[in-house]
Amino acid sequence: MKIPFISNYLKLKKMEKIQGLIAAAFTPFHEDGSLNLNMIPVIVDKLVNDGLKGVFVCGSNGEGPNMTTEERMLVTEAFVKAANGRLMIIVHVGHSSIAESRKLAAHAAAVGADAFSSVAAFYFKPTSVETLANCMAQIASAAPDLPFYYYHIPTLTGVGMDMVEFLKYAGTLIPNLAGIKYTSSTIHEYQSCLEFEHGKFDVLFGFDELLLPALSIGAQGAIGSTYCFAAPQYLKTIEVFKQRDTEAARKQHAFMVEVIRIFARYPSVPAQKAIMKMLGWDMGPCRLPLVTLSKEQYDKLNMELAEISFFEKVQGA
Repeated sequence: MKIPFISNYLKLKKMEKIQGLIAAAFTPFHEDGSLNLNMIPVIVDKLVNDGLKGVFVCGSNGEGPNMTTEERMLVTEAFVKAANGRLMIIVHVGHSSIAESRKLAAHAAAVGADAFSSVAAFYFKPTSVETLANCMAQIASAAPDLPFYYYHIPTLTGVGMDMVEFLKYAGTLIPNLAGIKYTSSTIHEYQSCLEFEHGKFDVLFGFDELLLPALSIGAQGAIGSTYCFAAPQYLKTIEVFKQRDTEAARKQHAFMVEVIRIFARYPSVPAQKAIMKMLGWDMGPCRLPLVTLSKEQYDKLNMELAEISFFEKVQGA
């Protein structure tokens, strides 16, 4: 289905680097587990108002691997239509089947997405940088006019190869390789990726709790799940960091680190969906094997967040 919205971002001939925050959006479901597409325009309006630059659709936090290909296409279409050029849309197309990834990539291009991304295969895993790059080349070639980002998240895929070596190999193999969505705590390697070939690639940082350290070594763009509900807090961190007020930046960032430490005691995606609900944005349940928080867990998390004045700080930002 072709949606008649053409992003201003894609009118650019060059793959320009992203500056600012991209929200790794949660996919809304009804209580019966079906897609709640009507919630997507509501969430998009919130993200626009919060000052975000874009949305990462159907990624880990969006439970992309828990959805069918057809459902992922519907979610992508809904985000593109709701954004209507106000936010850039990056679509995650990773799948255990390269053929399905290619189908999702071609669809993302057809409906007007701005860029796309894929994790490594997570069942039969690539065992060398060359094989990983060849897999990504097949996926990226399905939408050759869209910028492509390899999604590096070794804690979930189990694929943790040297990303500088990946850029060396994939950079000559994938014409539309824009860079990497780098979701790993290995800051030293992240810095090496940023500096590779004089900053040739766009390396978007993906660990929210390490945003400030990433800024200190040159991060310009970041993708994260907590930006869905606390983007103004992070934008304030970026603002004071740019003003070279390191003490203020440290204190500002420390609050969100504490928030993450609290909800990390629970399953991450269910806990963050619970936080969205606490703030008035009901994203519905999670799909198995993720398990929605019980009432007891929900109430305890709510209490723990209230104890650090989370709701006052986030809603008053």
